Amino acid sequence: MASLAGRLLGLASLASAFVSRDGTGRLPAMGWNSWNEYECNISEGVFITVARQLVDLGLKDLGYEYVNIDDCWSDKELRRDATTGELIPDAEKFPRGIVKVAEEVHSLGLKLGIYSDAGTDTCGGYAGSLGYEELDAATFSKWGIDSEGQDLKYDNCNVPPEWADEYEYIPEEPANNAPPGYDWGTSNTAKRYRVMHDALQRQNRTIQYSLCAWGHAHVERWGNSTGHSWRMWGDIFPAWKGKEKWSWGLMPIVNQASLLWNYTDFGSHNDWDMLEVGNGDLTIEENRSHFALWCALKSALIVGTPLDTLALRKPILDILSNKELIDFNQDPVYGASAMPYKWGNGRPANTSDRDHPAAFWVGTSVKGIHVFLLNTHDTAVNMRAVFAEIPPLKSGGKGYLVHDMWTGEDLGIFRKYFELEVKAHDTAALTITKADGKHPNPRWSPK
Repeated sequence: MASLAGRLLGLASLASAFVSRDGTGRLPAMGWNSWNEYECNISEGVFITVARQLVDLGLKDLGYEYVNIDDCWSDKELRRDATTGELIPDAEKFPRGIVKVAEEVHSLGLKLGIYSDAGTDTCGGYAGSLGYEELDAATFSKWGIDSEGQDLKYDNCNVPPEWADEYEYIPEEPANNAPPGYDWGTSNTAKRYRVMHDALQRQNRTIQYSLCAWGHAHVERWGNSTGHSWRMWGDIFPAWKGKEKWSWGLMPIVNQASLLWNYTDFGSHNDWDMLEVGNGDLTIEENRSHFALWCALKSALIVGTPLDTLALRKPILDILSNKELIDFNQDPVYGASAMPYKWGNGRPANTSDRDHPAAFWVGTSVKGIHVFLLNTHDTAVNMRAVFAEIPPLKSGGKGYLVHDMWTGEDLGIFRKYFELEVKAHDTAALTITKADGKHPNPRWSPK
């Protein structure tokens, strides 16, 4: 479990969560983002086509509502209008401007997302918003056209020296030179992101604010009063473990999540980066683990795989369309992330292991108690959920009904434990209720 100090710090920070008046950001965002598949090779047609595909594939009906434009959408040479100072969309990529894309996306009942950066330039070298926050917030709001809603992903590249933090915290390299008790909410990183927060708040429409701060400056400690979600780690890439340049596989990210899960609740979400489900060489089992764990962690569910071939990749579409897992992620009553209740392999709580993070997780929803069993090993293993070890459950009584969230099937009633074989790199996702189907402990929450 998280340390007492960590739990109390998480609870204290959540007390000041940033919640929009219309409810935007209360639940994790769901949608699609261009970066993983297209990077800078984007165009108006890409986003209009994706919007239609979200509808045609049934993903919109499941809650995937944002169509997010990532980096490289603006004019790299002209940068800003010489008269108004507004960002200029790339005329070749968006010949009708962002406004027309927004209109078409909104006409399908979806929402548009846009990208900028809390530095002088974006990560791709396009104009950033540092020093232009008020103008850019007003521009993004204007481009939204109506009240359908927008998302702003706000990155963290090209920060000038005068905005460097006095002390540095980078989660992948956890050296921390700050004095004990230092308030990271006073860091320059926090200040840069707060300026855009204040500018967005002054607009006449709500824009979901996603801080892409990579976990720097302990964003989890102040992000909830600034944005609706905050990135907790470097970029993800479609691999089970390891690192490639500045990007990381799944297990290092899950390891960090097992230590900092307790900063998530309604309106306040750790963001473990976009989904790589369907990308690279991930096996079906690894894709299942990726999706199940992101749902369990109440992370944003932002698809990054090509949608035009998704109907032909039915196993991937089935994973992204698993309603029981989505329902857990989007639960309207219980906002907290699932928590690790046992690390496995005889390891004590809070063991940091980037290849083998915590394996036994528990969360709650209106449907019951949920247990997630992650097999980090390269071979199939038998995994046992012992009810007496699971905080909201007690051994004995009339037993518990165990339900498979992947197949939708009831697996039977068990008195002391449930055991099953979990394939290499797979995750079992279970719902546990009383034998009569009632919630076994509706008052319990990981918080």
